[in-house]
Amino acid sequence: MIGHTEMRSVQLWNQFSAVDAPAEWLIYAQSNDSLVKQVTVHPESADFNTATTEIALLEPGVTYRGELVSAGRALDVVEFSTQPLWDYRTDPPAFKVLTGSCAYINEPAYDRPGKGYGGEYEIFETMAASDADLMVWLGDNIYLREVDFGSYAGFGHRYGHMRATPELQGLLKSQPNVAIWDDHDFGPNDCDGSFLHKDWSQQAFESFWANPGYGLPGEEGGITTQFRFMDVEFFLLDNRYHRVNHRNVTQTSQILGEAQIDWLMAALSNSRAPFKVVAVGGQFLSDAAIYENHAQFPTEREAIIRRLNEEDIRGVIFLSGDRHNGELTQLQLPNGHWVYDLTASPLTSSSYDHTDEPNTLRVEGTMIGERHFAELNFSGPRKDRELEIVMRGVAGDTIWTRTIRAQDM
Repeated sequence: MIGHTEMRSVQLWNQFSAVDAPAEWLIYAQSNDSLVKQVTVHPESADFNTATTEIALLEPGVTYRGELVSAGRALDVVEFSTQPLWDYRTDPPAFKVLTGSCAYINEPAYDRPGKGYGGEYEIFETMAASDADLMVWLGDNIYLREVDFGSYAGFGHRYGHMRATPELQGLLKSQPNVAIWDDHDFGPNDCDGSFLHKDWSQQAFESFWANPGYGLPGEEGGITTQFRFMDVEFFLLDNRYHRVNHRNVTQTSQILGEAQIDWLMAALSNSRAPFKVVAVGGQFLSDAAIYENHAQFPTEREAIIRRLNEEDIRGVIFLSGDRHNGELTQLQLPNGHWVYDLTASPLTSSSYDHTDEPNTLRVEGTMIGERHFAELNFSGPRKDRELEIVMRGVAGDTIWTRTIRAQDM
C-alpha cells in the first residue's frame, strides 16, 4: 500500500507472510530508470509481520517505481509520485480525492448466520481505475467480529483478512491512502473510550495504516493528525479514543473532547487553505439526533459550530461515514459562511435509504441508499478554487454531482 505522501517522501506499507529473510525497497526514477534509493524494510512479528517504510529525500513532482526484493527475488512493484512544489510558482494543480467508509468483507465462519452483510467488492476495482491522487478511508474500514475483541491476534486477523481481498489490491497501490477509524475498527459496536483494549486498537491501526501521524502532541493515545495535499488541508479526527457515550448519565458525554477541539480550532484558524477538509467517523452536521450522530452530543456540536463562527473560519467541509447511506448536509453560520458535511457510506456493507430521517439540513436530492463512493475534484486558479463532488455507484455510474466554490463559503 502507498501511504502518506509528501513532496520529498512517501510511506510504503507491506505485510509479509514471514519475517525471516531481509527485504529492501529499490527506488528508481521513472524518467530514466536510474536507482536513486535503496532502503531496508523492517517488518515486526509483533505487528503481524507488517512494515511501514519511509522513503525520504526524494524530489518533488517526480514519479518513481519501487521494487521490493528479498534474497534476489522480486516480491512487489509499486509506482508512486511525490507531491509537486507549486507554491509561489504556479496555480495549485487540479487533483482528485476518493473517500468512503464501511467496508465489510464477509468471512462466513465468523459472521452472523444468514445472508452476508458485505458484497460488491468490485467497487474497489472501480475506484482503482479512476486515476485518483488520494484515498481517504472514513472509518469502519474493517468490521471486528465478536471472536476478535478478546485478543490482539484477533485484531490482526481482521485487518489481514480485509487487506487480502483480491479486488482491493489495486486500490491500495493506485494512490496514497490515509485513514481514520470508527467503532468497528476500534472495538465492539458503538464502543467508546471505556473499551478496555483500546491499546490494541491503537497498535493495530498504526500497524496497518501509514498515516502522517497518530495523536496530538502531549495527549495520550488517539489517531488525530493533519496534512496538506496540494493546496487543501486535511484534518483527520479521532471520534473514539476519548469518547464518552451519550447514554452515560453520570459523566459528561463527548466525542472529540476539549483538547482535540481546541487543537482543531487553532489549526483551522491558522490555515490559509481554500478548503479545510475535516474527516470524522460519524455525521457531524446532521441535526437528526439518532444513533451516533453528533446531534446526540448537542453541547459539543453547538460549541464547535459557535467557535467556527466566532473564529470566522471559512472553507470547512466535514467528511463522515458510519450511516450506510450517503448525503450532503449544509449549514449557514450567523456570519454568513457555509459549512458542509458530506457523508459517504457504505463501500461494501449493507446500505439503507434514510430519506425519512429528520435531518432538516440535508441538501435536497442527495440521499443515497446504495453502495457508493465519493469523488472530490479540486480545480481552478489559486484565488478561485472549486470543489466538484461526484457520488458514484459500484460500477462508477454518476448518482449526483454538486459544485462548491471556495469564495462562496
